[in-house]
Parts: sequence; structure tokens; C-alpha cells
Amino acid sequence: MDALTKLSVLGLVLSAGLLAMACVKADRVRAWRARVNPSAEELPDAAFVVARVALVATAGVGVYLGVQAFGVSDDASWDDSELTSAVQGATDALDGGSGHGDMYADDPDSDTGWIDEYATKIEDEVVEHGGSDAPQSGVDATPADYNTASKARYRVTASGAGTAYCLTVTRTRSKDGDYKPPGIGGGEGTLTIPSYDFTVTTRQEAC
Repeated sequence: MDALTKLSVLGLVLSAGLLAMACVKADRVRAWRARVNPSAEELPDAAFVVARVALVATAGVGVYLGVQAFGVSDDASWDDSELTSAVQGATDALDGGSGHGDMYADDPDSDTGWIDEYATKIEDEVVEHGGSDAPQSGVDATPADYNTASKARYRVTASGAGTAYCLTVTRTRSKDGDYKPPGIGGGEGTLTIPSYDFTVTTRQEAC
């Protein structure tokens, strides 16, 4: 339960307490005041009417704000079904994709610089496939410690959801997609931007 939900629950509990106070009979209040302060002036019936109206109105405002806060909390948090659907959609969208590596790396096929960049790509895809009711943030794709240049695993979580997923991304060299920028004189350049294909799978467990 997040902080906003806890605050909403507290507000509803307090509102219930105010309604309970509004239901206390006037004779009981008068008897209590007489025991505590026998010399106090007698309260008129009008005072009890005003007090009840104020208590009920305050409780009504508390209930309204509590319900609104529940809605805000729901919009800001993921649930398990939303995350499950979003992760599956992101997996399908990313699987079979391609991209270029770092042409300035000493050994592009051993370069792991793509791993952190791909984490951001996963997060964006999950958010995009979350649907209209899911939050537009709160997704984390954390790379595993034992990733390599050819295979990386990411633990995907979302704020509010109790489920975690492991996305496995396999990067395969695809020379057919290599790109050679033209040289300064307009002819074929000497640098090659390597191309890679990506295979993405997911499972519901820790990486």
C-alpha cells in the first residue's frame, strides 16, 4: 500500500468518526458535560443542530477527498495485470528488431555499451503498451550483473505491481545491415557501422 492510499484510508476512517460523533444524542452530550463541568451553561438544541451539520459536512468532504485520492493513487500505480499485458506487448514489439552498434568501439562485437541504452528502450516500450488506464511512468528495466555483449537480461518491475519479469535480449551480428558512411571526398568511407538483430523473450521470474 503506497503512502497516498494509506492517507486515503486514514481520511475515510476519520470521516467515519465524524459521522459517529454526529449521531450522538444531545441528552448524552448534556449528561457528559454535566459530569465534567456541572456549572457549565445548558446548550440549546440549535447548537447541536449546527454541530451535526458541521460534522456531517466535514465528513462528506473527507469521503470525497478520500475517494478522489484513491483514483489518483490508482492512476499513478501499476497493477499486475497491467504490467503483464504491457511486458508482453513490449516483448512482441522488440523481438525481431534491429539496430546499429558503436562504430568507434575497438571491438564492436564485444561492446556492452548498448545494454544500458536498451534498458531505456524496454522501459519506453512497456509504458507505451500499458494501455490508457496504466501510468505513463514508474517502469524500471534493471540490467543483470552478468550480461555479455551478445546477451543481456533485464529485471522489469513497475511501481505498485508485485510481479517482476525477466526479459532476455540476444544480440546477433547482421552484416547485411551494416552501413558505411561516405568518405570526405564523396566515395566509399573506411568506417563501418555494424548492424545487429535482436531476439527478445520474457518469463515471469527473477533474472
